[in-house]
Amino acid sequence: MTRSAKKPRELTGRAVLFWIVGFFGFVFAVNGVLVQAATSTFGGLETSSSYKAGLKFKDDMASAARQADLHWTVDGKLWRDKAGEAVIDITVRDDKGAPVTGLSGTARLAHPATSRLDHDVVLAAAGSGALHGVTAAPAGQWELILDLDRGGERVFRSRSRVTLK
Repeated sequence: MTRSAKKPRELTGRAVLFWIVGFFGFVFAVNGVLVQAATSTFGGLETSSSYKAGLKFKDDMASAARQADLHWTVDGKLWRDKAGEAVIDITVRDDKGAPVTGLSGTARLAHPATSRLDHDVVLAAAGSGALHGVTAAPAGQWELILDLDRGGERVFRSRSRVTLK
């Protein structure tokens, strides 16, 4: 039997050009898809203008010093009720242990990855020195940002990492 010898395929300049153009075309297409996915899903801006945030830094430091001078004890509890909603209960006591009254507040459950999933909660007075709020937040890791106001002026702010089950 005789075997016919196949002529090896010749590698031409045109074939090399097509392989190179095809490879880089594929890489650019994948990068385009990934860039589009990244820019359309990003919602995690902490501040819209870092310049303006820098200008407010001295005011923020003064507010923190005033807050520290109050010597308040603020305790909070985040739990899920029977209806499946997230419940926030806050108690505020002064340096002598007496309940602090006349406060209003808001709480924000800030999602660590995107601000689109944040939940703002209005805290209503629930007794002497107590505030209560409810929201429909899903389970997971959250940053609880608590703002307490008296007479329209913020007197207390805290940020805590919490887990809601």
